[in-house]
Amino acid sequence: MADTIWTLKTYVDLLKEHDLLVQTNAGEQQLEGVVKHLSYNSTDVKYGTLFICKGAHFKVEYLKSALQEGAFAYISQEKYDLGEEETNIPYILVSDMRKALAYLSDLYYGQVWKKLNLVGITGTKGKSTTTYFMRSILDDYLKDMKKPKSAVLSGIDNYDGVLSEESHLTTPETLDLHRHFAHAVNSGIEYLSMEVSSQALKYHRTLGIQYTVGCFLNIGEDHISDIEHTDFEDYFQSKLKLFSQCDTACINLDSDHVERVLVAAQSCKRVLTFGLDEKADIYGYNISTSGNSISFQVRSDSFDEAFKLSMPGIFNVSNALAAISICYALNIPLKNIRAGLKKAQVSGRMEVYTNLNKDLYVIVDYAHNKMSFESLFASMKKEFPDKKITIVFGCPGKKALARRRELGDIAGRYSDQVFITEEDAGEEPLMTICQEIAKHVEEHHCKCAIIPDRKEAIRQAIAGADRDTVVLVTGKGRETRQKRGTSYIDTPSDVEYVQEFLRDR
Repeated sequence: MADTIWTLKTYVDLLKEHDLLVQTNAGEQQLEGVVKHLSYNSTDVKYGTLFICKGAHFKVEYLKSALQEGAFAYISQEKYDLGEEETNIPYILVSDMRKALAYLSDLYYGQVWKKLNLVGITGTKGKSTTTYFMRSILDDYLKDMKKPKSAVLSGIDNYDGVLSEESHLTTPETLDLHRHFAHAVNSGIEYLSMEVSSQALKYHRTLGIQYTVGCFLNIGEDHISDIEHTDFEDYFQSKLKLFSQCDTACINLDSDHVERVLVAAQSCKRVLTFGLDEKADIYGYNISTSGNSISFQVRSDSFDEAFKLSMPGIFNVSNALAAISICYALNIPLKNIRAGLKKAQVSGRMEVYTNLNKDLYVIVDYAHNKMSFESLFASMKKEFPDKKITIVFGCPGKKALARRRELGDIAGRYSDQVFITEEDAGEEPLMTICQEIAKHVEEHHCKCAIIPDRKEAIRQAIAGADRDTVVLVTGKGRETRQKRGTSYIDTPSDVEYVQEFLRDR
């Protein structure tokens, strides 16, 4: 619950201030009612709740249930027919529910985010890894300071000092986001690192928040569909919105369209660059690999030091440079940056498993879009140059539709065997998705099998591999749910499947 309790009038006035109020039937006495709780979930309602009607699947039954449980007013973009017995229920109609929700959440939680050092990370690939690098570095620093470990909100999981949970969204919904901030502050946490998705920026989930540091990793075409971004320009412009709400911008000089990114960042108080370009403020060079570790040198205006990552994937150097630049902006000591990166592990990211004989490698990774697939295969070709590649993957339903062509094409070009399977099909028929991917794999005359059951697909991939093969299982990592229809169904993770089937080898 929020520390400060406001009247309904305060919320109405806030909406007026931002030119979002369309109409309200609330009388003077009703406007003096105290908002004790704010919710858009009909199962999370108590006496004194201001209920928010939102979502593509919203039904008037949810509002009626909320009113029965103690909600005393509702906010919506349309007026609902509640029957004669509830004609006096106060309603507040707004022109843009997403913007309204951002301002309402900010008020309800008393702008608690201002008490945090907030790090926001955006990009087409690498957000999760960079966020986890930040977590490892900050936790090493905070341990030295005898302070609570940092909070993290990512596409993998969320930790805010109170909740530790698997994530469903890359960036939480607005009200949930501010609740995480409040939990962190109430737990004595000072730093919070989070992924900021293009959807979150486009649909105002982070509206009103100011990041201490905002980081731009890269940009590639992704998330183009009727329910996401209409085209690349819409996607790119959404990403660039991050710079309108951060004090310091950290930018990857190796990114495509970097000139436009730098121009957009001019609104920030400070700009730092990082990358493998000598012009970068945080410049990485002399990269070498040894087993599952990577060593590299980094030069800035104040240091020239060696760093090490204890995980495979040369592309992770770019993510490490991003984390170093963010920490440079936050004045985190160099020894903690070095120590944090060395011990950093990202759950479900480039996790390498072998059988008892150590002659079969299986790699579990979250790679799920064109950029991450290209990086993964490039890394595999360099780190396992003499091995054949078998891959297991799928694509989500009703979004990022271009991935079906892009991932099918990349897998077909670089793999020797492809298994296409379930990956959050949601409300779209699974076989439709799989068949669309398969036709692009088969254009390269690559062996391809559609196995809808993910467990069976992974089993067959491992059973059919020999010592000259590396198996890639991508997309889900350590996630333990599949989206089927509108529900999330509990399932074992890819890691659990891989470990089970490797024991048989």
